Amino acid sequence: MVVKTHSKGRGVTGLLVGVANVRRYFPRHVEVIELHLDHLQIQCGLDPDFWRGQPEIHDPRLCAWLESKNFHSQPGRTPVPLALIPAGKNTFKLQPIS
Repeated sequence: MVVKTHSKGRGVTGLLVGVANVRRYFPRHVEVIELHLDHLQIQCGLDPDFWRGQPEIHDPRLCAWLESKNFHSQPGRTPVPLALIPAGKNTFKLQPIS
């Protein structure tokens, strides 16, 4: 699935998943997902708003990784599209779109 970087203010970058992707790839009862970011594996909590029309994933480690790869969105710039690939139960691999 294609997701986009999303800036939620100064120094906080996350992922905008999209409502259609939430319905298709995220079981409603899931509170935590695992993300594979290159060699890193992190667990990210999903806020209740994730299911209520604000499908965003925010985590300080995700933010740091996105910024280290220059995948962060900046005010006035277009968000960066990335591939979020299912890699097991509640597990996804995040990578650039080639």
